Amino acid sequence: MAGLIRVLVVDDSAFVRKVVTQMLGRSPFIEVVGAARDGGEALEMVTELAPDVVTLDLVMPRMDGIEFLERQMAVKPVAVVVCSITQQSGAAALQALDLGAVDFIQKPTALATDRVYEIAEELIAKVKSAAEVSLPLAASIAATPRPKRASPALEVTPRSAGGPLRSDIVVLGISTGGPQALRLVIPQIPVDFPVPIAVVLHMPVGYTEMYAQRLNDISAITVVEAHAGDEIRPRTMYLAPAGQHLSFVRAAGGAVQAHLDLEPHDTQHRPAVDVLFRSAANVYGNRVLGVVMTGMGSDGLFGSAHIQAKGGRILTEAESSCVVYGMPRAVVEAGMSNRAATLGDMASSILDMI
Repeated sequence: MAGLIRVLVVDDSAFVRKVVTQMLGRSPFIEVVGAARDGGEALEMVTELAPDVVTLDLVMPRMDGIEFLERQMAVKPVAVVVCSITQQSGAAALQALDLGAVDFIQKPTALATDRVYEIAEELIAKVKSAAEVSLPLAASIAATPRPKRASPALEVTPRSAGGPLRSDIVVLGISTGGPQALRLVIPQIPVDFPVPIAVVLHMPVGYTEMYAQRLNDISAITVVEAHAGDEIRPRTMYLAPAGQHLSFVRAAGGAVQAHLDLEPHDTQHRPAVDVLFRSAANVYGNRVLGVVMTGMGSDGLFGSAHIQAKGGRILTEAESSCVVYGMPRAVVEAGMSNRAATLGDMASSILDMI
């Protein structure tokens, strides 16, 4: 985006509005153009100021963040980064993503105001990422109807079931735009999907278990947050818990189990796609299908190289359907993508490639 990123800060706390404004002011690429006390003021100021990004609290008097999103997105989509407290608004944060918010960050509680400044770097990065989002595409994905319940009648297509399996596991990395994208792709995976799926989704601590439960409710396969020692089984998706790397170990009897760890510490994200991909290649060898979908940055690039070095294959999301074409672009430009698929074709492409 050319020029400064224009940001509107929305929070009912004057202290938080001031601190968020100061934090964003640390970046020479961001300009805070206004601050609103609730959703009603925010609606007026979005019309008046036309910000590129809105940082949005969810728990506010008069008009909360959810109502703001419902009304604003119906008129004109805007890039929204939710900035709220997990304990108060975990379910609401996931609802906000369904309504079109592109990302969210966990705000420290009011009793720990000295910690608010600790999120400055992460907040700046998420605002920059949000400014790169394809708003029409993000709004279109958010507006796509989701299934209300899992469909156990789904079956593997004859094309997918007609030959021997070429992969023993699917590992998938995704970031900005990921919660919305996965809610479209995973429900299309058939109930008798013959291999496990392990996913790293960049998400703040406190949300992944709830997100996995919500995804499980609308999917034919089982979706769980991964726990240490879980046996990795077919027909199941394992979501890496926020704050811990997910990798694999092969037990003495031959079964593969989930391993959770805080190390390595030198990754930009925890969990990291690179860690998951590298571990999958080490444990499963050439029988790995890596999938890299929408997201800012290049997490997954080195992991994809490791998968390919072991003889595995990589599927990337096509630029035309990515909310942010960062992670897939890095893999494609490095010459490591074996195939690209749009969001609408992602499930069928995964089936075809395994």
